[in-house]
Amino acid sequence: MKELADAQAVGKLVEELATQVKSSVNLDQSSDVPWALVGVRNRGDKLAERLSDAIGPEIFANRVGVLDITLYRDDLSEVAAQPIVQTTEIPFNVDGMNVVLIDDVLMTGRSVRAALQSLMDFGRPKRVWLAVLVDRGGRELPIRADFVALDLSKGADGLIDGDHVQVLISEVDGKDAIEVRPKTAS
Repeated sequence: MKELADAQAVGKLVEELATQVKSSVNLDQSSDVPWALVGVRNRGDKLAERLSDAIGPEIFANRVGVLDITLYRDDLSEVAAQPIVQTTEIPFNVDGMNVVLIDDVLMTGRSVRAALQSLMDFGRPKRVWLAVLVDRGGRELPIRADFVALDLSKGADGLIDGDHVQVLISEVDGKDAIEVRPKTAS
C-alpha cells in the first residue's frame, strides 16, 4: 500500500475542488436556476457536504443530496451475493436545477453512468457537472469529469493497470487519506 495523500493533503484537495467549482460555474445566488450538490454514497456524499461548507452553504440552501447507485450498477451480481441497498436522500426537486454530481474516484465511468441514471429518476436537471476528488484513468465509457482535484489518469505516481486507488474519508473510514493498493495476483 502506498499513501498518495494524508489528511492535510486531502483537505487541500477538497479546497482545490471547491475553488474549481466556484470559479468555473456561475454560483450566483440571484440566479433563477438553483444549485444542488449530489454525492454518490459512501464517500461522494461526504465530499458533497465538505464542498458545500467550503463553497458556502447559502449557495445550496439545503440542497445537498445523496445517491445510492447499488441497483443501477451493471456489475450488481459481481458486487456481492446480497448487495446492501442504502437510501437515496434527495429532499428537493431536481427538475430544472444545476446539479454538481460528486464522486470520490473516477476510473471506468460505470459508477458515474449509474449515478446519472439514478439522478434522472428524480427529475430532469437543467445541467449536470461531474466533480471527482481523484481521476484514476482507465475509462470504459465516454465519461469525463468537469472538475478534478487529483489527476492520476496520465500514469503519474507509478500506477499500473489493476492498482486500486482508494479515497478514505474520516466519516466512513476513520481517517482522511488517498491510498494505492497494488493489483492482487489472481
